Amino acid sequence: MWAFIVTSVIIELTPGPNMTWLAVLGATRGRSAALAAVAGIGLGLALAGLVAGLGLTVLFDAFPSLLTGLRIAGTLYLFYLAYDAWTDADGKEEVTDKPNSAYFRQGFISNALNPKAYLFYAAILPQFLTIPDHPSQDIVLLTAIYVVIATSIHGGIGLAAGSIAGWLEHSPQAKLIRRMLAAAIALAAIWFFYSTGHLQ
Repeated sequence: MWAFIVTSVIIELTPGPNMTWLAVLGATRGRSAALAAVAGIGLGLALAGLVAGLGLTVLFDAFPSLLTGLRIAGTLYLFYLAYDAWTDADGKEEVTDKPNSAYFRQGFISNALNPKAYLFYAAILPQFLTIPDHPSQDIVLLTAIYVVIATSIHGGIGLAAGSIAGWLEHSPQAKLIRRMLAAAIALAAIWFFYSTGHLQ
């Protein structure tokens, strides 16, 4: 169990699209928006665990195009988030009034379209199963542990980034900084596309 916890912490502390987006979201929209996104990410990760628990990841082997489709869709969605952040750089009133449910939805979709999440569960979880006769019980438990760890780390990132939202809002360079942060999400999308190339 502890080996799985350590593995999960290391994986979640590795910089990736979630970290980048949450940092940008917290810095530009505040803590509540970031925490809403964290909840969406957690649900997306739980969905990936459910898919793996049902053995549906074998479909990736039978139909490689599914994995390719997820990879492309996930990349395009990250570009959409970058575009959304870029166009919101002016900090207009309608942006700040966007409901937290929108950020929750974005967090969920971005992770539901992440093939690495599905393959993580399919490849890593079986190594830590301790109930051979009832693997589904172990999968549920390990998935829950992983989601809790991921949510804790993501929540910390969102809260830390959210602490500078007030400063950024009143900064004379706010628009430039926001657009630089949006560009960081676009770079994360490019990194995501190339880093998932070996999965095919």
